[in-house]
Amino acid sequence: MTALYLDANATEPLRPAARQALLAALDLAGNPSSVHAAGRAARQVLEQARTRLAERFGARPRDVVFTSGATEANALALHALGRGRRVLAGATEHPAVLRAAPDPILLPVRRDGPVDLEALAAALAEAPGALVCLMTANNETGVLHPLPEIVALCRRHAALLHVDAVQSAGRLPLDLSALGADSMAISAHKLGGPKGAGALLLRAGLEVAALLPGGGQERGRRGGTEALPAIAGFAAAVAALDAAEGPRLAALRDAIEAGAGVQVVGAEAPRLPNTTCLLLPGAPAETQVIALDLAGVQVSAGAACSSGKVSVSPVLQAMGLGAGAGCAIRVSLPWNAAEDAAERFLAAYGAMRQRLGR
Repeated sequence: MTALYLDANATEPLRPAARQALLAALDLAGNPSSVHAAGRAARQVLEQARTRLAERFGARPRDVVFTSGATEANALALHALGRGRRVLAGATEHPAVLRAAPDPILLPVRRDGPVDLEALAAALAEAPGALVCLMTANNETGVLHPLPEIVALCRRHAALLHVDAVQSAGRLPLDLSALGADSMAISAHKLGGPKGAGALLLRAGLEVAALLPGGGQERGRRGGTEALPAIAGFAAAVAALDAAEGPRLAALRDAIEAGAGVQVVGAEAPRLPNTTCLLLPGAPAETQVIALDLAGVQVSAGAACSSGKVSVSPVLQAMGLGAGAGCAIRVSLPWNAAEDAAERFLAAYGAMRQRLGR
């Protein structure tokens, strides 16, 4: 039997339409910045992709800046928007944000995961005009921050809001304009596109200075020849998104949680439909991940950016889980999860618990 892949929050399987678009773009010889026919053909593919992302995620095409991924998109936002501002970042933000932020003020989260709004309001009162960085959905627990309330607080204190929307893009309705944020980072491979492409979306009228000046591509906001095949696959994956995926995956997630018989981290808060974080006291996360992998079930613990190592999760520590922070695994269902995914996972998980005496 083939392995059961349940690590979509690290990377989604490539969608067939994205693969086709990527392969087709590989045959385009032109540079999108060249003025001859081959360059114009490449430029057309690039701008069609830009328009597709803009329409899907609530921005103008001119306000979509292609990057190498969400890490670069987050770094660009912090580099450009954080100048002269205090940076306030959630304690459970992705390392791509926390490591790019210059000496951020960390905002505490509640035990169920969402940011503490009273703490945010107090921090904004102390640092009006700040740059607030809060993700739409946490990559480890799937917990959603209360963004409408966050936006209102930011506006009240003349603060900018940057959101890392990597995990919610493609899994929940997401519109930058309707949300009211100032900028938003997304990534191709987290919604079924290829690795190597991402985007920073800006609200209308907001400009950013380049982190990588290069040759002035992307309206001078990000230098370097655009990765056209990855970008073409990115746009095709966006076009292939299906609203029916969310409810289907939520049903599988609920079945996993009902059958696992352990604590579900963040269960009291609104969460992504595909994500569950299961805490098994006394069983180190690394032990669980390896045991399940040997049984043909692929899950993770913590962020996939940790260079292949499993360590105690700072996210779960920030949620006040203490020793339990090192005993949780993340199960994240991909867009193409089979209908027997919950059943197969629970069989392997139950056998593992029996072996571990847990």
